[in-house]
Order: sequence, then structure tokens, then C-alpha cells
Amino acid sequence: MNNTIQIIPLTNLMLSFLPGVVVIAILFKWRMDYRNAIYAAARMLLQLLLIGYFLTYLFQSDSGLIVSLVLVVMLIASALIALRTSGKNRARLFPRMLVALTLGCGLTLGLVTQGVLELSPWYAPRFMIPLAGMIFANSLNSISLAVERLIAELEREVPFEEARGIAFRTSLIPIINSLFAVGLVSLPGMMTGQILSGISPLIAVRYQIMVMTMVFGSTGISTAVFLVLIQPLFPSNEPDTAEPT
Repeated sequence: MNNTIQIIPLTNLMLSFLPGVVVIAILFKWRMDYRNAIYAAARMLLQLLLIGYFLTYLFQSDSGLIVSLVLVVMLIASALIALRTSGKNRARLFPRMLVALTLGCGLTLGLVTQGVLELSPWYAPRFMIPLAGMIFANSLNSISLAVERLIAELEREVPFEEARGIAFRTSLIPIINSLFAVGLVSLPGMMTGQILSGISPLIAVRYQIMVMTMVFGSTGISTAVFLVLIQPLFPSNEPDTAEPT
């Protein structure tokens, strides 16, 4: 099997922007917030270009301290992004978000990198950083959905325990849909990348199983821990209280 991967010329890469341009045009035509979409796309482009150079340096380094600092930055950034829609509640929820992500994501990342992959050294950046990114990204999306749904249910005067269950189920919809679809509807990014680089599909499948299980576990644990930790901020005996006291 060919172990080389095709390098995409920059001119060809520009073609991948065309569907996004169509979406932005639709937003503009329908008088919606197209500027936010443009900003998001521009930020994505800048962030990926910068991270490409940074990862080149990081993969060549041999410092557990640098990798640990990167993980801390990823943790803090994930917490802030997950609370992006929580408004004025962000300051109160942030410490609990850090604890939830540390437990759910940190424990899962440790299990996968040290138990499943048995990385040597333990911080091997070529594995540690991409896997941490997958875990944090999915967990922050899950918690963000949970926060938005929880507050919406509390504003409807639903008791906290019931609202928590609704929020938790809502937060798991994306990952459970992915579990149903993987291999049948979609070939996820990590598996596709490995296959394109020439790795046997049978080996790529093992890695993808590891990724799907770690994402499912980390998102569920992080979200559940967060919902438990914030319960004191929403007294269940006052169902009409939709804001933290």
C-alpha cells in the first residue's frame, strides 16, 4: 500500500472555500448575521496556520513541561468556549467547568495515552496533543449544549432534577448520533487521514474505536460532573429561579 499522501496545492485548496462562500451568500441574502460566519472562517484559517507552525516546533521538542502547559491552555480555552453562551453566569460557572473538564477529559486522556497506547515518553506530543484536542473539543460542545438547554428548561420553571436530565440527554445527541453513523454513514477524520496516508484500514479501525469510545466517555463524564457541580447554584426548591444565586 502506498504510504505517501498527496500534498494539496494552495490553488486547489482555495476551491474548498466555495461551499462556504455559498453559505455566506445565503446568510447575506436572507439578511442574517453573515459577518459572524466570515469572522469564524477567517479565525479558523488564521488559527490553523498558526497551529501548523507551532505543532511543527512542538513535535520536534522533547519537553514534558511544554506539553503540559499546552494542555493547560487547551483546558482553559475549552472552559471559556463552552460557557460562551452562558452570559453573565460565566464567572460563577467557570471554576466548576474547569473541574468537570479536568475530571472527564483528564482521566480519559490519561487512560488512553498511558493505558491503551502506552506512550513513551508519556507526553509524546504527536499523540498527546491531537488526542487531547479531540477530547476537549467534543466535551466543550457537549457541555455547551447542556448549559443552554438547562437554563432554557429552568426558565420554563422545570425543577432542576428534571431539567438536568433533559440537558444531559440533549448534550449526548451529537456523540450518540456519531456512534450510530460511524462506519455506516461517515468515516471520521482520524480514520480517513490514516487511510489516506497508507495505513491499513484494519489498523485505522482500531484507532477509530479508541477515539469514539474516549470521546463518548469524556463528553458524558464531563457533562454529568458539571451538571452535578452547578446544582447548588440553582436551588431545586425554587423552580422559578433561572439565574444562579
